[in-house]
Parts: sequence; C-alpha cells; structure tokens
Amino acid sequence: MGKMIVSPSPHIHAATSTRSLMGDVIIALLPALVVSVLFYGWSELLVIAVSVASCVLLEWAITKWLLKKPSTIGDLSAVVTGLLLAMNLPCTTPWWIVFIGAVVAIGVAKMTFGGIGQNVFNPAITGRVFLLISFPQQMTDWTVPGGFLKNIDAVSGPTLLGRAKLEGIVDFDALHTLFLNIGGSAGEISAIALLVGFVYLLCRRVIKAWIPLSIFATVAVISGIFHLVDPVQYTGPLFNLLTGGMILGACFMATDYVTSPMSNLGGIIYGVGIGLIVMMVRYFGAYPEGMSFAILLMNMTVPLLNRWFHQRKYGRA
Repeated sequence: MGKMIVSPSPHIHAATSTRSLMGDVIIALLPALVVSVLFYGWSELLVIAVSVASCVLLEWAITKWLLKKPSTIGDLSAVVTGLLLAMNLPCTTPWWIVFIGAVVAIGVAKMTFGGIGQNVFNPAITGRVFLLISFPQQMTDWTVPGGFLKNIDAVSGPTLLGRAKLEGIVDFDALHTLFLNIGGSAGEISAIALLVGFVYLLCRRVIKAWIPLSIFATVAVISGIFHLVDPVQYTGPLFNLLTGGMILGACFMATDYVTSPMSNLGGIIYGVGIGLIVMMVRYFGAYPEGMSFAILLMNMTVPLLNRWFHQRKYGRA
C-alpha cells in the first residue's frame, strides 16, 4: 500500500496569490501617490524611485547571495514595502537616507526572519522608525518644494500635528484637510485619496474592515472624551482622524497580513490597542505622531492574540 503524503496547510487553494494581493495594494496606493507627486514634484518622485528600487534590489541580492534561494521579488511585496516606506518620508529626504531605510526594512525587518510570511514587524514601519530616531532633523523637514501644480497655497514648517504639539489647538479646516494637507509626507497629503484606496481594497476583499474601523473608533472615542473635558488643550476626533499617518497606517500598514492577527476578535483588540497607543503618544508623548510606534508595539502582541483567539475551526460547530 502506497504512502499518502499530506502537504502543509493551507489545503484550500484559490486564484488569489501573493502577487495579486500585492498588485491590488499597489493599485490602492496609486491615488495618494499621484496626488503627492503632483504637489511635491520631482523630489517626491526621487524618494519613491530610490525607495522602491532599493527594496527590490536588496531583496534580490539577499535571496541570491545570502539565503541562496530563488528570487522572491516577483511577488511584488518588496515593491509594496518600498512604496509604503516612501509614503512615510518627507519629500526632501536625501537619497542615502532613503536607502538606509530600505536596508533596515528589507535587510533587518523582513529577510532576517526568513522573508515574507515570517517577519514579526511591519518592514516599512520599522525602516521609518529607525530613520526617525537616527535622523530626526531630516525626518522632520517639512519644506514644501515646487510641484507640478502651480499657485498652490502651501506653507513650509511643522505639520498640523506638530503645530498642535507645540502650540496646542490650531486652526483646522476638516473639509480642506480631507482633500489636501500639504506639509507632511506622501502618506499625509490627501485623506480622500487614501480612503479611495481603502474602499478599493475592501471591494477586492484584500483586507477586512475590522482593524481600520476599530482603530478609527478608538481614536474617535478617546479624543472625543479628552476634547470634551478640555477643548483648549486636547484636539478633537476629526483632527486626529484626518491628520498625520492615521489613515495610511490604519488602512494600509496595520492590515498587513503577516503582522496582524488572523481572527476577527484578535483584529479588533489589535486595532483598539493601536488607537489607544496613538492617542497616548499624541497627547502625552514627546512625538506629535504615534501611529508607527503603536503598530510596532502591537505587532509584538500578534502571536499572543493568534494563540488566544481563533476563528471557528473547519468542520466544528
């Protein structure tokens, strides 16, 4: 009698692949990327090009020369990491700093653990946090260069979050910020462009809404309570939802398959934790923005959340 060999799970196959999922993420990022290039011009294009090229070349070199495995750049995950890293950087970031960020993202956060599917921390966020700590001056240079669209009323200086940290409550036009918020990174410039990409991912069933919605709800509730208690000192829900890396982080980075929980309940707890940490950093921390730190900290809880909370097993009531 011949031996029956059972391969490792998953045993249910579909037409979806890593490449198709990453392709959908790239498409979803395009609206925000186009808006950022239009308003930041060649400087933003250079940051994007260096980031993507560095991530792809580094992954190819590591798999070929260090791991001695077939190249994995065809799954497009390195491209997505490069795009997300670029969207977390000021358009004035020198090319060599962008390259260092790619080395940390791909070489340390991803390939050190064995590549896609095995990393503990989100690679792009790891690269961004490393650069923020190592090069704080360059990472907080919000100079607005001349873009391809002229006669834009843009002001160089701290972002809205930075001004709120320094000055307290600032003048804030929610409708204007929804469409355009010049003075930050590509991932901050247009909330509506990011939301369009978010809706696309939901329609394509690439991500589930539990994590982003739990983050948004937590941020809205906490900021709403603090704002009601002291509206002079604490910014309100709309301000915190539309500024900084809130939408980019919640919709595109916290939802990363590898570094987020597998169960719905685990995802909700994960999202609540991110929202809570974000607001504690924004209100009481030294940094004006807390999304990157919050996601990295909650990445560490994912193994426990996966252990404690499970989806209903196939064939069981």
